[in-house]
Amino acid sequence: MGKIDKFHEIVRAGVPASELTWLRLGGPIEYYAVPRSESELVGLLQACASDGVEARALGDGASVLGSDVGAPGMAIRLSDEAFCNVEIDAPYVKAGAGVKLSRLATTTASAGLGGLECMAGIPGTVGAAVASNVTTPDAALEQYVESARVVTYAGEVVELSKDEIVFGRRSSNLSAAIVTSVTFKFESDLAEELAKRLQKIWIVRQKYHPELDKGGFARMFKDPRGQRAADLVEEIGLVGAGIGGAYVSEVDPNLVVAGPNCTSDDVKRLLALVEKQARERAQVELERELEIW
Repeated sequence: MGKIDKFHEIVRAGVPASELTWLRLGGPIEYYAVPRSESELVGLLQACASDGVEARALGDGASVLGSDVGAPGMAIRLSDEAFCNVEIDAPYVKAGAGVKLSRLATTTASAGLGGLECMAGIPGTVGAAVASNVTTPDAALEQYVESARVVTYAGEVVELSKDEIVFGRRSSNLSAAIVTSVTFKFESDLAEELAKRLQKIWIVRQKYHPELDKGGFARMFKDPRGQRAADLVEEIGLVGAGIGGAYVSEVDPNLVVAGPNCTSDDVKRLLALVEKQARERAQVELERELEIW
């Protein structure tokens, strides 16, 4: 009996990635867990380390493609209430890793704290969004982060100050652990004006989402320096291009849509096609945003 067995109340075996990701694709993940507290998360990670099981933070699955044959290891989602609280002590806001980014944007705007309204409509949770330094044309999350609390994959709780967090272009050193909460600092603004900006941004952003009844979807690539990935895909003539059940969205060419009978392999081959054409036609090396498990 392994140490993971002691966590049978929160661990499930063989949950399909198709049930956990926005693309709705992928076979069974070896283990899937939803810890109910930080201490339980610590114990679970220590058990994984002891049993030789690789653990990974799942977020809300917006940027994950599960393999058709499944994946080994432990997928951990911090969706329990313990990780979904927002505490406001203006100008500071502490948010649990499981809080939806859009919820944080509306909550801070309602409190008269500006900055995140540009994140309205962007999928993802606070933990995953900060770890990947989600960026829009108007702002990057790193501008507002004051500190982060993380649990290492060895099960050690660490408090990181702003100076200890290294942000890169849509990346950070926080990806080396599981973020449990983040403290932000925002600027005061008029709640009424923030609400108007947030609603306008949300409406515009929704226009660029595929119809969900046509299948799941996900962003394919990080934006190259000085250019939007969507514009590049359009430039090389791959809008609407498809392989098997996967195709490039016509409303946002940086989205891959998984249509009927799509497989994970279809998505992988489509990503490879776009990368090859970008390299040959535009001399651009695209970096994937979609994480393949």
